Order: sequence, then structure tokens, then C-alpha cells
Amino acid sequence: MDTAGTAFLDALVEHGVTHLFANLGSDHPALLEALAAARASGRPVPRLVTCPTEMVALSIAHGMAQVTGRAQAVLVHVDCGTQALAGAVHNASRGRVPVLIFAGLSPATQEGELPGSRNEFIHWIQDVPDQRGIVRGYVRYEAEVRAGANIRQLVRRALQIAESAPAGPAYLTAAREVLEQQVRPAAADPAHWRPVEPRALAGDAVAELAGALAGARNPLLVTSYVGRNPDAVAPLVSLCNRLGMGVLESVPSRMNFPHDDPLYLGSVWNQPVQDPSLAAADLVLVVDSDVPWIPSVNRPAPDARVIHIDADPLKAQMPLWHIGASRLYAADAATALRQLDAALADLPLDPEAVARRRAAHGARHAARAARLRERETGGTGLSVPALLARLRAALPPDAIVLNEGITNYQAVFDHLGPRPPGSVFASGGGSLGWNGGAAIGTKLAAPDREVVVLTGDGSYIFSDPVSVHWIARRYGTPFLQIVLNNGGWTAPRQSLLALHPAGFASRDPALGTSFDPPPDYAAVAAAAGGACAMRVDSVEAVDAVLAQALHAVRAEGRCAVIDAVIGTA
Repeated sequence: MDTAGTAFLDALVEHGVTHLFANLGSDHPALLEALAAARASGRPVPRLVTCPTEMVALSIAHGMAQVTGRAQAVLVHVDCGTQALAGAVHNASRGRVPVLIFAGLSPATQEGELPGSRNEFIHWIQDVPDQRGIVRGYVRYEAEVRAGANIRQLVRRALQIAESAPAGPAYLTAAREVLEQQVRPAAADPAHWRPVEPRALAGDAVAELAGALAGARNPLLVTSYVGRNPDAVAPLVSLCNRLGMGVLESVPSRMNFPHDDPLYLGSVWNQPVQDPSLAAADLVLVVDSDVPWIPSVNRPAPDARVIHIDADPLKAQMPLWHIGASRLYAADAATALRQLDAALADLPLDPEAVARRRAAHGARHAARAARLRERETGGTGLSVPALLARLRAALPPDAIVLNEGITNYQAVFDHLGPRPPGSVFASGGGSLGWNGGAAIGTKLAAPDREVVVLTGDGSYIFSDPVSVHWIARRYGTPFLQIVLNNGGWTAPRQSLLALHPAGFASRDPALGTSFDPPPDYAAVAAAAGGACAMRVDSVEAVDAVLAQALHAVRAEGRCAVIDAVIGTA
């Protein structure tokens, strides 16, 4: 007979989980024994990836799932390891990223009553009243495995829920005694545990919504992450071109719409200004967005009609959320966009109105492109736009870029100008430090593609570069990481100035946000993982530095970290 630990691994394999990102502890002997036995016998098990820190482990799983759409597994140690997952759980939840987190529990017996009973002092210290409560507000599903006999069923259920829309993390726990229990081998048909099929718009909704779009004077589509499913991009492009409808991105976390399409109108973030395209729209179709606008400074016209399509249009895990939509549809974006595009193909559209919208949007698109090119050549010192322009020229068309630029989020999207689906990713959440682990996961998922990370200096520190670059060297996942070094935390200072532009703090140059004297960011990666460490502070040197860094990644198979010291933009 197998142990429950063996059954756990079997259930992962049956579901297609290929990797187990692990931070091991005293609660995992059954799993380690099962892994060793499987290696000795040739039994298939997920690849164990040793992760010295838990947040990096979950960020790796996050990055891998973003590319593949499939969940991987993370193994952590009781309550301490669960808490050390920290903001990575938030990111996976808000980013709608499927992952299974499995944590042990302190043994439930102390007198040697069962195999696995307490035999270390730490088992008392790590016994807490509600370990699952640590992550309950962030996961789609949480449960304790109380009997080894049904561990397979609970693993399959957790993965099924994690991968069903809206996707997200699932969390399972089990005590040592349960994992040591003997269980009978039992295979299962993976087809019985598939995620829920994508939800379509109901028939009446398709007709109503298509009619509203056809009759609108100036429709606008707003999205943040429709590109989470790369298959949604083509029907989005087709629908917008059929209508001559402009596309505005709000805090995008994916490549959603080709930036070179004349209907692309740019993106909005935290700027305290009204976007003119949003103000001019008489119908705003919001598709897959958590924050389509910030109503205190930027919102649709009072008489504009707002319609929202999302897998979770009520945002049930956000206590305060409302955009004034007159219609809300719970539907898969790719499916709904295909339905709408097909329905509009059968409706009479005003060709002059479509052409007029195309011309107006095209003029705004061209003016925006000209402004971006000016930023890439203006200013003194090394600016972010100038650096990104040189990076854009150096990368192959199929490169994958991970964006955790924080105050430079928008600049990264603007100046890289992504076109292919699945080419740019952000975490989708708000906890910093995702970028390094996500790069490893992305490279595991797409080993033949160039992976490039753009991170602020603050988010680089948050990412635990010692752990990241050790793992990258050990498991052969080289990537290029560029630290946009602006000398500290710019985001808190911007938040301050937005509320107190002329206050005392506005005249304080330090204010606790400076990283002076600065760490040697690239040297940290070199020491931890043998990365090629470089520094650049002038536009003239960028091309040579990029060439050397990319050579290290491509030819030498090691990471490269460029400390880009940002001057005046």
C-alpha cells in the first residue's frame, strides 16, 4: 500500500502538475520519502525545485501559470511557511493565477500514538488555532486533509477550483500522521476534474449588447487584463475594428491589444487628469478590469452608458467596488467577444460613422506615438524612455517581458509597445517582489524564449534576489533583469504629493524613501548566482551593455543584471 504522501504526488501527476516548488520542514517526511521512493522505482512525480524562500516559490509558480494557464504546486512548512508566502498570495489572488499551496500541520498526537507523532520541540510552538485562516481571505478554496484515504480527491478538487474562473490559489493542509497513513492505490480520470467550462453570454444578452454597440455614437472599450487568455486578443481586435471602436487600457497587467493598431489609445494609471477618450464616450464597454478608472479624477461622462463583462463582475472579494454599470455579465471574455463580433457581422452598421471613428482614433493614436518618440530622445542623463527604446530594438519579437517597474509601469508598456499576445506580464496584484521568481517560472514554461525583467530598485530588493539568483543558477533558468534605479521608493513620495503638494513633507528630500547609499544591486546577483553584473548611467553606453548582458544569457546560460541609474527624464 502507498502512503497518503505518495497519493498526494500521484494526484498532482494525474492533473498535469509538473513542478513542486518546495520550502521543506519537519512536516514533510512522508512526502520526501515518497519522492525518494519514486525516484528509485521510476514512478513519475513532479520535479522538486528547492526554494530557500516561500514568496519566491509562489512567485515562480505564478510566473509559470501565467504562461501556461495551468496550476503548479507550492509546498511550505506549517504556519511559518504559510505566513512567509506573504504578498505572493495576494498577487496570485488578485492576478487570478491558479496554484495549489500545500502546507503541513503540526502533528495531532504527542505520545507516539501514530506514525508521525510529535518528536521535536518545534511541533508545539508551530501549533496554532487556525492556520488556514492566515490565507482564507485570499484563496478560492481551503481545506484540511483529515484522512489519507481521500487526499487524492481533495487535491483534485482544489486544483479544479483553482483553475476555474475566476482562477486563483487553493490551500490544503495535512498533519504528519495523515500523510503517513497507508492508502490503497486509486487512479482517477482527469476528465472528471476539469475546470468549469468558459461561460458564454446568454442569447438575449448577445442581441441586446450587440444592438447597443451598433447604435452607439462613440463606443469605447476599457480593459486591464483581457490578454490573460491570449485567445481573447484576436476577437477583441476584430470587434473593435468592425465598429471603429477605440481601446483604452487601465492599469494593464497583460498585453491586451496591439499597440501599433490605430484604435489603441494608450493607458491610464494614477494620473490626476481626465482622459479625453473616456469623457467623450457615450457607451463604455468594460471587459476584464478591476479598476477601469479612478472616479475621483477620471470617469465616463454622466450620461454615458457603462456595460461590464467579467468572470467576476461583482468583485466579491473587494469590500468597496462600484463602477455604475447598467448591465453586468458574468462571462468569459474570449467567448463573449467572439459572440459579439459574430452578432455584429449580421447587423447593419453605418460605414460613415465607423470611418469617422477610425479617423479620430487614428489621429489621436498617431499624436500619442509622436509624443512617445520625443520622450525617448529628449532629456539629459539616462531616462527610462531612452533605455526602453534601446531595449525594444535589442529584443527578438517573441521575447517575454515581466513588468514590475512600479512608478515606471506605464513607461514600460508605452515604450516597449507590445504587439503579440502573451508578450508582457505584470503580477496583477499589489505586493512587490514578484518579478524575480516570476522570471524563473516564465523561463521554465518557455525555455526557448528570451525572458526580460524590468523592476524598480525597491521591488528588486523585495524580490529576495539572493534566493532568486541561486535558484536560477541551480535550475538553469537564465534571464535578463534590469533594475530601474531611481534611488529609492518613488511611489510613496508620489502618493504624498498627490494629497499634500505644498506641505512640510513636500520640502523634505529624504523623508525615509531614499536608498542612499545605494546597494550594489547587480553584485548581489553575481554573488548569489554567478550573474553577469553590469551598471549603466548614460544613453551612449546602453547598447554595449545590453549586448554584453544578452550574450551572457544566450551564450553563457547565466542571468544578467543591469543596474540602470536613472537620471533626468
